[in-house]
Amino acid sequence: MFVCVYCASSQKIAQRYVDLAHDVGVRLAERGHTLVSGGATVSCMGAVARGHRAAGGRTIGVIPQVLVDIEIADEESDELVVTPGMRERKAVMDERSDAFLVLPGGIGTMEELFEIWTARVIGIHDRPLVVLDPWGLYDPLRALVGGMYEQGFTRPDVFDAISFTTTVDEAMQRIEARTQPITPTAGELAEANEE
Repeated sequence: MFVCVYCASSQKIAQRYVDLAHDVGVRLAERGHTLVSGGATVSCMGAVARGHRAAGGRTIGVIPQVLVDIEIADEESDELVVTPGMRERKAVMDERSDAFLVLPGGIGTMEELFEIWTARVIGIHDRPLVVLDPWGLYDPLRALVGGMYEQGFTRPDVFDAISFTTTVDEAMQRIEARTQPITPTAGELAEANEE
């Protein structure tokens, strides 16, 4: 499979997040998958690609010209696709991927997550969408979306379109299943928060 990994480019984050990205890159390669990533050398983006190649995997980096210009492009990528801008970058990553894995990240990662999540909820695609969140960074997001559901702003199946996982093994299993198991609904999450 071609697995797109969305992750952080910040160099101010804790080392455990960078180590997680490296581990994910290694594990995807060991399982025979091709990595589609943001094409940068910094932070988690660089770590996932380096880990993947170190374990014998093939990498496709997709990066906008503005980031190439500041010399953070992953020139070691087996294939480096340079796009005119961020929107084109996301489109290429989407088109080239069979599944999406979201690691802890910032607002850029959130933008990518929401676009792919929305597209799955409304039926544009049915590819696996998995979040790997060992330390609970996305817990407030889950609560927020749960609240949106309770207020009628999202569809009832919003959480059926995504899998939240806490271990690399579980994330790999969910990606490879190619179907999304039902995760807690927004109502169930709201009830759990009240307890």
